[in-house]
Amino acid sequence: MTTMPMAPDALEAALRAIGAERYHIHHPFHRLLHDGRCTRAQVQAWALNRYYYQAMIPVKDASLLARLPTPELRREWRRRIEDHDGVAGKPGGIERWIKLAEGVGLDRAMVESAGLILPQTRFAVDAYVHFVREKSVLEAIASSLTELFSPTIIAERVSGMIRNYDWIDEDTLAYFTPRLTQAPQDSDFALAYVKEHARTIDQQQAVLAALRFKCDVLWSQLDGLYLAYVSPGMIPPGAFVPA
Repeated sequence: MTTMPMAPDALEAALRAIGAERYHIHHPFHRLLHDGRCTRAQVQAWALNRYYYQAMIPVKDASLLARLPTPELRREWRRRIEDHDGVAGKPGGIERWIKLAEGVGLDRAMVESAGLILPQTRFAVDAYVHFVREKSVLEAIASSLTELFSPTIIAERVSGMIRNYDWIDEDTLAYFTPRLTQAPQDSDFALAYVKEHARTIDQQQAVLAALRFKCDVLWSQLDGLYLAYVSPGMIPPGAFVPA
């Protein structure tokens, strides 16, 4: 076991190695979805369950915002909330995700209620909100670093779904266009913060654990979708049952 803290660039390399191993781009459900091998019902289940994650992002960010010590940090994190909640006259990511869900054939009210999501989705997303609320500011910011890897999955998702599903078009997937610039901006800031403030061995191990945890949150959501809607097809009581 190392007895010296990593240099900042070595810490970044360790963080990126976690993404290379654990990011949900490798999950079997992701591969089915983006290779055009999901049914319409399976795509609907994905859109419905993913909405709960999207809707809770500004909730977890608001809990972190309240603990940030400087106006500069609060302004940065407030921008993230506005990206998802929107601002006056400009819809945010949550509204764009609802449009995606409607585009694949779901009812808006049903999606917004989150009443038919999988228990795995609810447990995983709620665990993420609690993590950000309860852990240190450093760990909370580090947990957002899955955004380092999101441009790759977004590009693959959009091109693959438009190519493989003739009932999905660019308007349906408009949620993702702003994220191609928002996510790198968010991750650049978070990475710089973590590299500057994770100075001790304990702090560095904590931020690495935070990123592993967040990867597990994303992976477990796809586990739930695969088990319920692909194989063995065990839809839990009270969850969405495709028509």
